[in-house]
Amino acid sequence: MRAWIIARAGTWRGLLQSVATLRLRRRATLEESLSAVESYRGVARDLATARRLAPNSRTTAGLESLYAQLHALISRRPRGGTAGLLDLLRADIPHAARELRPRIAGMALLMSVSAGAGWWLIAVFPTLIGLFAGEAMIARVEQGHLWTEGILNITPSSVMSVGILANNIVVSVLAFCAGIFFGLGTLYLVALNGLMLGAVFAFVHQHGLAGALFSFIIAHGPVELSVICVAGATGVALGESIIRPTLATRRDSFQACAHRVAPVLLLCAVLLVGCGLIEGFVSPDPAFPLASRITIGVSYWAVMWILMSGGLFKSRSYARFERRKFA
Repeated sequence: MRAWIIARAGTWRGLLQSVATLRLRRRATLEESLSAVESYRGVARDLATARRLAPNSRTTAGLESLYAQLHALISRRPRGGTAGLLDLLRADIPHAARELRPRIAGMALLMSVSAGAGWWLIAVFPTLIGLFAGEAMIARVEQGHLWTEGILNITPSSVMSVGILANNIVVSVLAFCAGIFFGLGTLYLVALNGLMLGAVFAFVHQHGLAGALFSFIIAHGPVELSVICVAGATGVALGESIIRPTLATRRDSFQACAHRVAPVLLLCAVLLVGCGLIEGFVSPDPAFPLASRITIGVSYWAVMWILMSGGLFKSRSYARFERRKFA
């Protein structure tokens, strides 16, 4: 066994370097592709031998990781171009969204419960609003005005959209990256956002401004809050991949999970661009009546979930192909 490992170790190290190189490249030559397929077969034979002779050894675990990486490499779909974009919208995003569906529901429940807790906290202890809002905002509301009134006279919509977009993307990326702390960081961020939302609504309700705040956020809020829940679900999935790895090592499980959920996070970033534009040009503009704001908010929210489901781009022939493929 020792002699066999020594004889094959150089080949395995070379394959690891080749896999790492090919994963970073968009294209491969015909020779490289055929070599990867042949290496995949060779590693499969070596893995079968290792499992038979040393089932619980580090060599077997390393070969399992190498086998999984080669499998992912030769099975990946072509990138780039119109076909790659359609494949992303038809397959990658819907598959990841279906996998994340229970976690998205959990994040939505967590945010709702946190918002209810924030409302109750400020309704019972109004003086605690200082924990969630600044002094200028509190003073403005106590005078009977929202902090959003007249904002267009101070900051141009284009500048405001850029700032809002940057802030929204930072929050979503933080919710995703915080999953590395076993998902606890993600849970904290989602719960905190829900708590702040409920607390602010309770505070403005006490001063008769809840309707005005609802009118301000309804055009962009549904998608913005949904994106936070989706980003939180991806972060929880990352944490779960570390706690309960599905591959040979936690690192491989983490990388595989990040690769699976990345398309959903990319869609969230694109959707946040629309949220920034709506919040910069529509939400603060009193020329838009409440009915149009509700229409914009509900329509954009529906577009988000249609894109998540893949129904907008999935033809019948493609659906039949998928059923045959995964049968």
